[in-house]
Amino acid sequence: MARFEEVSTLITDPSVIADQKRYVKLTKEWKDLGKLMDARKEYMGCLQNVADAKEMMAMEDDAETKEMLREELSQSEARIPQLEEEIKLLLVPADPEDDKNIVLEIRGGTGGDEAALFAGDLFRMYSKYFETKGWKMTVSNFNEGAAGGYKEIVCTVTGEGVYGIMKYESGVHRVQRVPATETQGRVHTSAATVAVLPEAEEFDVVINEGAIKWDTFRSSGAGGQNVNKVESGVRARYMWRNPFTNEDEEILVECTETRDQPKNKERALARLRTFIYDKEHQKYLDDIASKRKTMVSTGDRSAKIRTYNYPQGRITDHRIGYTIYNLPAFMDGQIQDCIDHLIVAENAERLKEAEL
Repeated sequence: MARFEEVSTLITDPSVIADQKRYVKLTKEWKDLGKLMDARKEYMGCLQNVADAKEMMAMEDDAETKEMLREELSQSEARIPQLEEEIKLLLVPADPEDDKNIVLEIRGGTGGDEAALFAGDLFRMYSKYFETKGWKMTVSNFNEGAAGGYKEIVCTVTGEGVYGIMKYESGVHRVQRVPATETQGRVHTSAATVAVLPEAEEFDVVINEGAIKWDTFRSSGAGGQNVNKVESGVRARYMWRNPFTNEDEEILVECTETRDQPKNKERALARLRTFIYDKEHQKYLDDIASKRKTMVSTGDRSAKIRTYNYPQGRITDHRIGYTIYNLPAFMDGQIQDCIDHLIVAENAERLKEAEL
């Protein structure tokens, strides 16, 4: 309670507001503490309701009034254990990245044309899901497969708590189905990788912009004659010293999102910042994973997390043993139930680790 009041005062201090990094951190803490304060207020209210209802029932003779009090008592008593669990979770430190927007990368893996087609199916699945969440998605770069789909597609997704929900999708997605090109009707296994990166803010990463080597090129794809005549596409090359390996690494970023070269440069810079931030964030994920025997969202992008079996109409998430038989609906963006189960599983691990 004292910390909530302290943070409430700090975020109105002009010197704190001037320090954007500190201000954003404190604003998030204030928001999280606000949820805890609301839960505490409701919990105390329920306890008071129980005490009041019991006291009034002991003095009340009217049967109808007693029944009404009994119903109020029952509702409050049922809500108390629910609130206790909610408060426990709110007391466990959340992933500081959960509120961030994301850069989503989908790449066709093993399986050639079929893998690219499946990557396209995953992109459509997520696009439909984002629509239901009211999130905004912007494609920044893509490379189409020879038979359709995508060898690679990269997009940014903005909205409320995007990373906290989408982080569970990082990993290898495996598909088992009969490819359109298969004449014998045999089931093939292909795969696509999904990477969900928390988008970095400007103050999260320091980049020497003078060291970036910029190239421009003509964008390809739909868009009329302008696409091939104007060099609106941009490519950024940046040498970065990886603090974990202490070696120099070249990071290459392309953006063909708009016909405006300056805007593409701005968005390429944002992606470059996110990639560097992701390297550092991966160390944070590795540290967490090393402390736990099981972890729902390790961020290990080489781990096979889910199988999509078309002949059986089955979806299986291997991390939690979740299996359902509604593949068409799932591929149409109805993935929330699976994500909810993953969130519950991870919350159980967080509570166990915190020994609450």
